Amino acid sequence: MRFKFLLKPGWLALTLAVWVFAGACVYLLSPWQFGRNDERQAQNSAITRSLQNDPVPFGTKHDEWQKVELKGRYVPELEALARLRTVQGEAAFEVITPFRTTTGRTVLVDRGYVRPVNGIKPPEFAKAPTDEVTLVGLARPNESNDQPAFEQDGTRQIYSINNNAVGPGIEPGYFQLVEGQPGALAALPLPRIESGPYFSYALQWIAFGVMAIGGWLYFTIREARPGGVLHEGTKRKKKSIAELLAEEGDDGADGAGGEPDDAGQLHGTRHVT
Repeated sequence: MRFKFLLKPGWLALTLAVWVFAGACVYLLSPWQFGRNDERQAQNSAITRSLQNDPVPFGTKHDEWQKVELKGRYVPELEALARLRTVQGEAAFEVITPFRTTTGRTVLVDRGYVRPVNGIKPPEFAKAPTDEVTLVGLARPNESNDQPAFEQDGTRQIYSINNNAVGPGIEPGYFQLVEGQPGALAALPLPRIESGPYFSYALQWIAFGVMAIGGWLYFTIREARPGGVLHEGTKRKKKSIAELLAEEGDDGADGAGGEPDDAGQLHGTRHVT
């Protein structure tokens, strides 16, 4: 049977590995990169619209990165610093202060960032105003970690910007202040509007999957043909043994001509004088 070699354990293992890898490339890794590309495109579109459009009043429907106008007062007693941040390649704390709107709803406001002292400790920074103000911020969703706030170096700190982490009675999500707003510190830079490498990565994963299947098919067809790779290797091995035996026979035949011994006499040949 020509394809009997496919049932060999080594070939079965190779087949399984190739098809699992190809399936992961096509059905898992490439869709993941396509999804990241779609997210980046949606983010770019939202940021572009936000920069072009006027802010909407708080309480109306808004999308991520959309500018929203809030009226009310800061609640500084629940202020916290989001730690382990990086802004423009350097360590930073983001200052998160709750804000109670004139409608009685409390939200989180990201006032901007400050640089740590000696790389680890929070610095002194301007306090939030206590009177009623009007703010414009970019709508952002909750970050995932809702581990509660804790005290360190004399300040409340959080690992993630999350309403549950800061305190009770705060609505999900937060608003990232744009430059020049009351209580704003150093404004956080917007993400760069670029497509990123995700689309090309997705195509590369598809190519890797196709190449793996193509290689498996090539070697399978090559082996299935008469005189396949394994068959040729066996023939070569047998031929080498036969040649070795022939060479040994030739050596024995050559020795029949006689060789001189230590006394200088020849054996195997009779000389007549």
